[in-house]
Amino acid sequence: MTDIAIVDYGMGNLRSVHKALEHVAPSVTTTVTSDPDVVRKAERVVVPGQGAMRNCIDELETRGLREAVVEAATHKPFLGICLGLQMLFEESEEGNVKSLNILPGKVVRFPAAAMTNADGQKLKVPHMGWNQVYQTINHPLWEGIATDARFYFVHSYYVDTPDKESIAAQSHYPFPFTCAVAKDNIFAVQFHPEKSQLAGLTLLSNFAKWKPHF
Repeated sequence: MTDIAIVDYGMGNLRSVHKALEHVAPSVTTTVTSDPDVVRKAERVVVPGQGAMRNCIDELETRGLREAVVEAATHKPFLGICLGLQMLFEESEEGNVKSLNILPGKVVRFPAAAMTNADGQKLKVPHMGWNQVYQTINHPLWEGIATDARFYFVHSYYVDTPDKESIAAQSHYPFPFTCAVAKDNIFAVQFHPEKSQLAGLTLLSNFAKWKPHF
């Protein structure tokens, strides 16, 4: 049986996620799969992803994965990465797409009018590169990671949620935005742990042994 299923819906850098998990958890079976039955039977599920939300939702439905992903997000340890975070919310401004509606809130674009730093310099969108992640809660997936560690980002949209208790971390670009959420068995991040060196590998290692109580 697969211990960790990495969901392949045709969008995202799955190889780097797979290799990172194999590196930090060599004793568990990690599989990249587009088979809903493998996702359902796995003990843990990782949903990475990059690209447009409309394509994401279309691909999940075309491949018969939407229901399996929703089930995983409600029943087992679930890690969302980048688009895998954004898809959990109600809707996205990117194409005005209805998402999976598992968590309250929406996905919004960095507003052009606000994209200047303290020196008045214009900031680029997408937000790309290393940035500090400021933890706002204690959580098993943060264990061994500095509360202001740097992680790698590539995104033009971010999550705006009214559920402040679910916010697990914020970053700044140039204003504070939610970059990680935690709710019961769900932990999801805007940054890419698989590209974030030791801090990212530590987070993935923590996920591989996480036993949420919910």
